[in-house]
Amino acid sequence: MTELRCRKSETLEGDNEEEEKQKESELETKPPDVEQVNGSSAAAADGSQQKDEGEVKGGQHEQEESSRAQSCVKAKGLSASVFLQRLVRVFFGCLASVACGMLYAVYLSTYHDRKFWFSTRQELEREITFQGGSGVYYYYYKRLIAASSFERGFYELVVDNRTVSGQTINAVERLSLYPELITSFIYRVTGSQDFVEPIYFYIGAVLGLQAVYVTALFVCSWVMSGTWVAGMLAVAWYVINRADTTKVDHAIPLRDNWALPYFSWQVTALTGFLRNKIGSSTEMFCYLTMSATTFTFLLVWEHSHYVLFIQGFCLFLLDSFDLVPPRKMADIHKVYLSSLFLAYMFQFQNTALLSSPLLSLLIGSVLARYFQQRMKVGPLVARVMKLFLHFYLVFTSGITYSYLVKKLIAANESDFILKFLEVKFGLNTTTDFVPNFLLCQESFQTPGQDLFLRLTQASVLPFYFLVLAVCLLSALQAIYRRLSGQPLCKTYSLENGGIGEKPEVVYHVFHTMLFGGLALLFDGMKYLWTPYVCMFTAFGVCSPDLWMTVFKWLKLKSIHPVVLSLILSTAVPTIICFSLWREFSPRVLAELSELQEFYDGDTVELMSWIKSQAPVAAVFAGSPQLLGAVKLCSGSAVTSLPLYSDINLLKRTEDTYQVYAMRSAEDIYKLLTAQKTNYVIIEESICNELTINKGCRIKDLLDISNGHIVYDKGEIYSFSKYGRFCHEIKMNYSPYTNYFTRVFWNRSYHVYKVNSVISFQY
Repeated sequence: MTELRCRKSETLEGDNEEEEKQKESELETKPPDVEQVNGSSAAAADGSQQKDEGEVKGGQHEQEESSRAQSCVKAKGLSASVFLQRLVRVFFGCLASVACGMLYAVYLSTYHDRKFWFSTRQELEREITFQGGSGVYYYYYKRLIAASSFERGFYELVVDNRTVSGQTINAVERLSLYPELITSFIYRVTGSQDFVEPIYFYIGAVLGLQAVYVTALFVCSWVMSGTWVAGMLAVAWYVINRADTTKVDHAIPLRDNWALPYFSWQVTALTGFLRNKIGSSTEMFCYLTMSATTFTFLLVWEHSHYVLFIQGFCLFLLDSFDLVPPRKMADIHKVYLSSLFLAYMFQFQNTALLSSPLLSLLIGSVLARYFQQRMKVGPLVARVMKLFLHFYLVFTSGITYSYLVKKLIAANESDFILKFLEVKFGLNTTTDFVPNFLLCQESFQTPGQDLFLRLTQASVLPFYFLVLAVCLLSALQAIYRRLSGQPLCKTYSLENGGIGEKPEVVYHVFHTMLFGGLALLFDGMKYLWTPYVCMFTAFGVCSPDLWMTVFKWLKLKSIHPVVLSLILSTAVPTIICFSLWREFSPRVLAELSELQEFYDGDTVELMSWIKSQAPVAAVFAGSPQLLGAVKLCSGSAVTSLPLYSDINLLKRTEDTYQVYAMRSAEDIYKLLTAQKTNYVIIEESICNELTINKGCRIKDLLDISNGHIVYDKGEIYSFSKYGRFCHEIKMNYSPYTNYFTRVFWNRSYHVYKVNSVISFQY
């Protein structure tokens, strides 16, 4: 700007000099008058006086030109020094973010090796460490590596008849196997098979994404606060609360661990895109990053469109309150629509995306905007009424579109999701096994008080409520001013003290509040809420704008509020970091030094027997978590998979679980043979399950579903003319021995062969 001003002043001076020359030439060419001839002496005197004044003015012009030239040189030097300072700051900030991500990845790798003794185990024992049924994802990765070519392996996954008995499934679509496809392709192309084992390459890819996750949180907090100290504080809180921020410790191959790093970078790019003070090149970079990460997020996780619906609703509120320019909202809608279209094509025309709530919200908002083109004009009362009408039109249009699409494509999974939500919120009761089984999963239960106690002990929750309260009140003030027709400050400065006028801050307020509300209902949602609590809180305590907003409300006059806000934004995070380092660094380092023992000998024995004794074409039935391990370790076909978003697999799981119900041997035999089962695995931990919450035991859910529950004086009893199958079959008497033959057993598992020819022995 200073250079432009200098150039402008120089051009103006040049124009003035040209005008003076033109005037002098006109005076010289003008013919003399009679008055000029008569008053020659007076003219001579005036001419000498004008000559003296011209010399004085010329000297003044030379001094002004020299001073302006000096100011231009100073401005250039000042701009160069400011640019150099910013460059140094960005360099060290990027260096710190990358260092935090790499250190976290090294920490996770070391912790994983110490926890499972991974480097000293055999391959079978390593594969069993993939808990919670997540081993089935690694099985497909291993299958792609073992294929003769990548194209052949991809075809075998698209037309897969060796996984679920009696079915040919598209495993890439059904299980969202694009992470395994990409990882195996990179493993082949780079020639990594010559110097690294496939399992280490796979784990390294997941842990590397966790480093990307942490780096994104660092950058997001840094962008919002203006200091990379906030990024370091966010990473520190994330690592300390690792039990509530990530599931990578328990099951590495889960889809969450692949998808959430991309979502974190999408949120970071969206944060930069929403800022008012942003250059065109930076805005384009944020837009492209947001587009790429949104598409990748939709591609690698089947539940991603629900997460993006919550984000889209936050942006819808921003647009409705007129806190973000319409041009940016149109660009964001383009990102969502293009990503949904590409994901629909890459996921083999996945009909779930056509009826997704995200697409319904986008279509509803576009239609409502078409019918309400003058929604953001008028007095306060009129705008509020228009706003309520806008909400009504958006949700009515969205719900109507979703209903019509589900009727046209016959989406049957929506019925059980709706029934599940009705039971969850107490609107209905059911005896069906599937909704009650899902409600008893830990991810869908209400979180306990331990979550909030851990966050409070790490000091993140108290500061979060403080930051959220300040930002929310400031955002409400900004919303009131916008609805009243007052413009927001386009050139925000620290002295203004209105942090709620920043659209990126208001977005994160809505983001944390909505995901926090869901985390209060579903324990699994804490992995989407807690990381951004750490990031948002770190931004708040390190932001001078937040402290300045508080001081402006308090009307502080004794001390200059700008100076005090700068001091507190540095002193408070420094004190927090020091206290966290003093209290939690010994615990974190102790986790790396402790050698934990994880060895499931009974499961290893079972898998070894299956690999050595069972036929290659055998079909196994059991719990979904165990079948995931069976599929990984032996490659045998199974009756179901640990995938809780597929209603057909859930129905097959219900039929398999009947071995723990009070049913006859003939009924169980018919159910298992209908799924072409050759061997059924009965687990002692399920058959003799003892928990405080009796209503969530598998056998209790089956008794409720089968109508074997009797209520007597407030007590619940199970009653049937048949004994519990998993107990009765161990007695080895007829008719159980007619249908089943025990072929393997240890302390945890009993394996029975389903007889192909029934032998009646009494």
